[in-house]
Amino acid sequence: MAARSLRHLIGDATLGAGAALAADPYPSRPIKLIVPFAPGGPTDVMGRVVGRLLSERLKQPVVIENRAGAGGNLGTAAVANAPVDGYTIALSAVSSLAIAPALYPALPYNVKTDFTPITLVGIAKGAIVAHPSAPFDDLRGLVAYAKANPGKLAYASSGMGTTNHLAAESFQVAAGTQLVHVPYRSTGPATQDLLAGTVLLSFESSLTSAAPNVNAGRLKAIAITAATRSALPPDVPTVAEQGYPGFDVPTWFGIVAPANLHRAITEVLGTSEVAERFAQIGAEPTPMAAERFAGYIRAENERWAKVIRDPRITLE
Repeated sequence: MAARSLRHLIGDATLGAGAALAADPYPSRPIKLIVPFAPGGPTDVMGRVVGRLLSERLKQPVVIENRAGAGGNLGTAAVANAPVDGYTIALSAVSSLAIAPALYPALPYNVKTDFTPITLVGIAKGAIVAHPSAPFDDLRGLVAYAKANPGKLAYASSGMGTTNHLAAESFQVAAGTQLVHVPYRSTGPATQDLLAGTVLLSFESSLTSAAPNVNAGRLKAIAITAATRSALPPDVPTVAEQGYPGFDVPTWFGIVAPANLHRAITEVLGTSEVAERFAQIGAEPTPMAAERFAGYIRAENERWAKVIRDPRITLE
């Protein structure tokens, strides 16, 4: 896809009007919003609330299609291969847009040339959570146990190259531990095994599924992996507060597409309903101008490339 063609599609719409769009109104048929993760996770929750409100705003159906796999890369690739007409878009995440380009040498898409960044949608705070039977209740206890049992404590993630995977690897570098990575296809099955005690530890990219289980006593929260505490729950200290200053690995989500949707989407993100629904999963709406979002992706790509090149981090 030519970047010039994509910019042409969104140019006038980003500013709010244009003679070309007046002659060919957009949208005139349903829009497909690909969510490259399984149902029930934070990306899916965000996609459904944004899709429903966007449908009301545009007077056209916005159909959610979940295409999970490869840490979000499969669904994101589907948008790269879609017609350049604005009717297939994706709510993707940091894992596909910033981490994957540094991690995989042969991705089926090129973030710099195959997409038009529409807007950052939201930022979620992750957490380290554990099964109630785990022999530690805070980060100091976790580190002490892991060092006393090198290579024995396993942690779950939603897949290779995801934010929670790299958050765990970054933490291991900071703490000097040797944990065992157990990657899952998505958050759902990872949570099921964590609740069953099959694995005792998980690095969560958001608190979508973890917070209700923590509040019900089915899991215990060890630390928040972002720079500041989360409202879900508010009494859990951050990794930085527990002895690792500067540790900050939030998860961000954004819409990329060959589409002229910037104004409509940012208006939806400004509604109270989106703010309330996002807050329930520990995320904050974060609309961003298209050019700024493109720069944000580039900066995040550089950030994670440095992390991935760290010889102390294991990605297998």
